[in-house]
Amino acid sequence: MMKKRKIITINEEKCNGCGLCVPSCPEGALQIVDGKARLVRELYCDGLGACLGRCPQGAITIEERDAEDYNERKVMENIVKQGKDAVRDHLHHLQEHGQLDELRDAVAFLREQGIELPAGKKTGMSKPPMPAHAFSGCPGSRMMAFDRKDHPAAGQPSQTKSASQLRQWPIQIMLVPARAPFFNEADLLIAADCVPFAYADFHSDLLKDKVLLVGCPKLDDAQYYGEKFEEIFKLNSIQSVSYANMEVPCCFGLIQTIQSAIAASGKNIPFHEITISIRGDKLS
Repeated sequence: MMKKRKIITINEEKCNGCGLCVPSCPEGALQIVDGKARLVRELYCDGLGACLGRCPQGAITIEERDAEDYNERKVMENIVKQGKDAVRDHLHHLQEHGQLDELRDAVAFLREQGIELPAGKKTGMSKPPMPAHAFSGCPGSRMMAFDRKDHPAAGQPSQTKSASQLRQWPIQIMLVPARAPFFNEADLLIAADCVPFAYADFHSDLLKDKVLLVGCPKLDDAQYYGEKFEEIFKLNSIQSVSYANMEVPCCFGLIQTIQSAIAASGKNIPFHEITISIRGDKLS
């Protein structure tokens, strides 16, 4: 069955056939054919883009188009041929991204085939994946809010070490739910994911009293970001939005994405831009 959904696309002109993307695909959807990376079958690709960051040429992107439905059982038929490590990696991938329906199908398939649920240290799983009925999502994507009232205010020296100003979890744009309690009356900080590494005062200067979203404007799907931001702005009472970006060109494209999402939400939300140099200086 064909329907419009998110799926990877490969730019053959950019692809040099290095193959680094192949082992990073937990579904086994990629192969090197005639010196180029190829999507073996559309129904193997879940569209999450685990392979994107492994391509040094930037040849892999995510697009939304008509494609075969993702089929977990077909994926499992393909993966079990590759051995226990591949099965373990795939199940861990499903857990990590909270894909509960797919995890349920995968576990059911393994049990029907009499295949033992794998465990091992390679993916950090000390025991087999939980049965689907008992699984409540990966702790990495579970919503949490933190109380920072006792932490030093910005600009005040701490008696010990610097205090984290992070107020919630998750923080990745791809993982955070569009409606969450921590968005209520929030001042939102959207940060390109290089910024906290480059800017030493990120916590005390930028993050204090803000809810954080982090992503990469170059490697992630900008269209998805725009849709996600618009939904967040529509569903929640966001008080202000700040975008902290690096001075490199690939970061600036997200400015228009955020501003367009604010406009599309129909709300008048103040927007501020902060630019950090690659040497760690605050430029604006």
